[in-house]
Amino acid sequence: MRTYRFYYRHIVRKSQAIWKIAPFAHFCPMRYSVRMAALKTGFFVLVLSLFSCVPPQKNNKPLFGAAPPPGVAPPTAISQNDAADKLAAVMRNAQLPPALAANIQAAAARSPAFAADLRACLAGDQSLRALVDKQHPLPSGYAPADLVTLTDGAYRVNRAGLLLRRAAAESLAEMAADARKNGITLLASSAYRSYDYQVEVYNRNVREMGQEAADRESARPGHSQHQTGLVVDFGSIDDSFARTAAGRWMAANASRFGWSLSFPDGYEAVTGYRWESWHYRYVGRELAAFIDAYFGGIQQYALRFIHEWELYTMKNGNFDL
Repeated sequence: MRTYRFYYRHIVRKSQAIWKIAPFAHFCPMRYSVRMAALKTGFFVLVLSLFSCVPPQKNNKPLFGAAPPPGVAPPTAISQNDAADKLAAVMRNAQLPPALAANIQAAAARSPAFAADLRACLAGDQSLRALVDKQHPLPSGYAPADLVTLTDGAYRVNRAGLLLRRAAAESLAEMAADARKNGITLLASSAYRSYDYQVEVYNRNVREMGQEAADRESARPGHSQHQTGLVVDFGSIDDSFARTAAGRWMAANASRFGWSLSFPDGYEAVTGYRWESWHYRYVGRELAAFIDAYFGGIQQYALRFIHEWELYTMKNGNFDL
């Protein structure tokens, strides 16, 4: 804007100079021709002066990848890619380990598959990806609306009255039928728990184990994945399940049917609970594959990442990777 004001003042000054010269033509017998000659000469000078005052344009784009001037550091890939910066912010908020975050950043940069897989997870039922842990409770009074009763069939139930959300129950039947082909019979020992029932479970564990031990074993009311209606505890509900044929089959095949181990061995500091080889949550096929492909099979990392992604985009707007 300052440059245009300069041009305007320059034009005014030149125009005033022209019109100061032109009146002297009255004193010449050929005043008309002189006046016209003065006007033409002034106009020509004005045009030349305009060209002379236009500053040269700078081209900051290096030619053929030329190096930047001395003393100026070349831009890094992160600084050139705003999406990479935002992805890094999400992963910091999710408290992902540096090595895992680096692998995800590399996967996102290497191929559009990561972004496509993430979009597939976000397009599904939001409750499947809901983060439910010691810091993130379910909404007060939450109870699933589509619970169905589990009955013996491809799988067995250890007691009557077990409930599960319909999509999870259908997947359980499909998974159990596949396990049967390999001579494995899955036993569902626990499933949906209401808030009130979880109060009983947690208080009993506190009485029997003490507060500290109970908090490693059992979720406080409102913080239990069982209340989602998406969880099944299989088999004996103790560490021995991992060594059974059913436990080994589940560890190798559950994710193909949309099931994910919630509390893996060695991740108590991450999940808040000790290893539970029997506790599987239904997250859907897309999210289960996403967990395995990018998060090393650790459900908690993936759910924290998605939770923080949704918070970030809600606050700052969505972005493409």
